[in-house]
Amino acid sequence: MAEDKKRDDYAIEMGDIKSKAFEPPPAPRPAQAPSSNVANNPILPILSYCGSSILMTVTNKFVLSRLGFNLNFFLLCVQSVVCVVAIQACKTMGVISYRDFNSDEAKKWFPISVLLIGMIYTGTKALQFLSIPVYTIFKNLTIILIAYGEVLWFGGSVTGLTLFSFGLMVLSSLIAAWADIQHALQHYGHSSSEASAQISTLNAGYIWMMFNCFCSATYVLGMRKRIKLTNFKDFDTMFYNNLLSIPILLVCSILLEDWSAENVGRNFPPTERNNLIIAMIFSGLSSVFISYTSAWCVRVTSSTTYSMVGALNKLPIAISGLIFFNAPVTFPSVSAITVGFVSGIVYALARVKQSSKPKNVGLPTTNAPMSASSQSMRDGLKS
Repeated sequence: MAEDKKRDDYAIEMGDIKSKAFEPPPAPRPAQAPSSNVANNPILPILSYCGSSILMTVTNKFVLSRLGFNLNFFLLCVQSVVCVVAIQACKTMGVISYRDFNSDEAKKWFPISVLLIGMIYTGTKALQFLSIPVYTIFKNLTIILIAYGEVLWFGGSVTGLTLFSFGLMVLSSLIAAWADIQHALQHYGHSSSEASAQISTLNAGYIWMMFNCFCSATYVLGMRKRIKLTNFKDFDTMFYNNLLSIPILLVCSILLEDWSAENVGRNFPPTERNNLIIAMIFSGLSSVFISYTSAWCVRVTSSTTYSMVGALNKLPIAISGLIFFNAPVTFPSVSAITVGFVSGIVYALARVKQSSKPKNVGLPTTNAPMSASSQSMRDGLKS
């Protein structure tokens, strides 16, 4: 029996060798499509996000800067409707593709859409009360919240150079606020009612900006986590974000905003009505680009890199506010923009330096850390 067992083992071993000897060579792996390499290259989504964010900020400021405009939910609803119609038209023409609507996936993604509404609504309110340079400078504070959110949820870390960049961001925000208040006092007079009204407007903008920073950080971190769970692609994210936002925004607009004839006439005066409608539609089209490029940037890079790009992007956005909307150009305001831009550069260098550090990717087979109980058990077995 033992001899038969050895013969059987030998036969099995020879069979394995024979099957391996006559096994055909593996088929060559198909080359990766160039378009996939382009889509996964971080340079393209970063540049696309920068351009679309500038376009989105300028068009929104144009609509929101109209005197007495208070239909923010309606503006956001129009943007979402235009976005859904645009991407659905592209899908019908075969230009893009994304998943069909699924109620289960919609339920999973609904919290992200709610966070998106909170982010964009608080952003429009802050942009309505603040100038574009001040708005963009304060937006840097979102990076701090996102970085520490990644520390808590994704195992990230914060280095000393990163902390230094955070200090510069806070400093630039303080300089920007001080410059705004000083300009209001010098322009209207320290004891005038106009100065008090202007400072009250600025304070309202700062409060909305604080809410926007928290909402933006929560949205970015939540979207990153949810994308990994749902395996959504870029157009899937954009489709569900805007489609699920429409009913919420519409209900909020009907219930919370004033739709009297007088208020509608104030928001859409006859002399500017056509221009405002065109601008709202155009801002909706620009939201297509900002929705797509933001999700693309987060997926290809990371949420912190996404926020870093937004920090570096603040300089051209701030300059656009100085050019198109006559924001006050003073030494403190220019200093705040400069310090904010430098803080973005320092933060970018900190991230590059941190990512260049070698990581221990080997298996922990030698000198593996163990708990005290495991070590005492090993010592007991040795004795």
